Amino acid sequence: MLLLHRHSSACWLLMTLSLLGSVLGLVQGEPPQPSRTPLVRVVDLNVSESQEVELCDGKKARVKLVELEEVRDAVRSAVREARVKVEVNGQPITLTSATYHVPVMIAGVRIDCPITRGYLKNSTDAWGLVKDARLRLWPAGSPLTAPGTFVYPVKQRWYASDTQMANEPTFVNGDEQPSRRSIYYHYGLDFGGAEGMEDVVAATDGLVVSSGTDVLPGYKNTPARPRYDVVYVLDERGWYYRYSHMQSIEPAIRPGRRVEMGQNIGVLGKEGGSGGWSHLHFDIQARQPSGKWGTQAAYAFVWEAYRRQHGPKLVAVARPHHLAWTGQKVSLDGTRSWSESRLRRDWTFTDGTKASGPKVERSYARPGTYSEILKVTDDQGRIDYDFAVVQIIDKEHPEQLPPTIHACYYPTFGVKPGQEVTFKVRIFRTTHGQEVWDFGDGSPKVTVQSEGGGGSHNPRGYAVATHRYEKPGDYVVRVERSSELGFKAIAHLHVRVGGQ
Repeated sequence: MLLLHRHSSACWLLMTLSLLGSVLGLVQGEPPQPSRTPLVRVVDLNVSESQEVELCDGKKARVKLVELEEVRDAVRSAVREARVKVEVNGQPITLTSATYHVPVMIAGVRIDCPITRGYLKNSTDAWGLVKDARLRLWPAGSPLTAPGTFVYPVKQRWYASDTQMANEPTFVNGDEQPSRRSIYYHYGLDFGGAEGMEDVVAATDGLVVSSGTDVLPGYKNTPARPRYDVVYVLDERGWYYRYSHMQSIEPAIRPGRRVEMGQNIGVLGKEGGSGGWSHLHFDIQARQPSGKWGTQAAYAFVWEAYRRQHGPKLVAVARPHHLAWTGQKVSLDGTRSWSESRLRRDWTFTDGTKASGPKVERSYARPGTYSEILKVTDDQGRIDYDFAVVQIIDKEHPEQLPPTIHACYYPTFGVKPGQEVTFKVRIFRTTHGQEVWDFGDGSPKVTVQSEGGGGSHNPRGYAVATHRYEKPGDYVVRVERSSELGFKAIAHLHVRVGGQ
């Protein structure tokens, strides 16, 4: 997963050239032409099809799609893993599509597979894909986006809360259930966070196309879809950036104005079609090889941007979430975790048992929403945590759904001993019971009660608690609540005190 920062002079030349007539001389009210060439090259292929691709440094690579395999779950028949076998300049490699994977290097290129056809079946097509799979390529020494042109779009730590990234079915608010035949595979990036507390920032410089319900004239046939909680920004690459579910939008963000990279756009919330959990939905739409507008998968871009800005030494990754029947084996996977050195991976499960290794298998006898702890340790003794969410449903009683839960905290950066930390939680699928917080430092547990009903936008949906840590350290926080059937929903958070 190592993201390189080297790049060729040819890539630099191409990405800084302005196209003639990009802005000046445009007919008023029409979208400007792109003035920056993206570093990425995109190709859509059917199985057995090959194509020669000219990379951003002028070199050419031949890529062939050899085989496509899609693995579906037993509960909803949703695609949980899509693997493609490809040949790059004659060298074979197997890629896993999206689901928290980033580009890999082979045969002089970096390559990934953001989407395959199975994710479009019985779902929303936001990709503009008309073939079996999409591949993206960069030169081996190239960054994914030009340095100085892309930043992380929300002011929070990586994986500070639940996320729903590309090709992951929605799950936080309880949408994962056997009765739902259509499947909403998330095509953008959802960054969970504390409602009304976290700033959303512009990922790039660009033109504000829409802000709330106001939109520039002449953008009817573009990806911009105005809504009261949404901002669209058009950048120099010709890409449209969507920022959704914001509690508020900055007054300066008005259609026709320019926005600078890193400038505040609004405040994270749960407005619009959020499903009731507080998060930023962020996605990019661009012209695809089919000629259609479609998603430009952004996970690898934000991962690269986060590393540039914050320089983490290691990152634990236990995602995406899992959905299974009682008694069915679930494979928990920590191989996506990253470090500059070797990693040790240790697991602590909800029932108190432990295991070690990159991958472990579990089965669950009782329905519930479980949160399994992954701890990674590098050669220097540095540690990080992430959490694997596992939703279990009783096959004999699929109508008896367990509750789901969303927990978050603020601030996520720079917490100091004695500083007040705000914790928020909301339950879904039940109005029974109360949430119980364990802040991980031996302090007494705290009980709160969120409103499981009252509609998605209920301003009292989240229950709030505060806590102060006396000493520096890494704390694993747990919150849980049970339904009237005794099914638990459990969430964990990792709070770092006394340093980044």
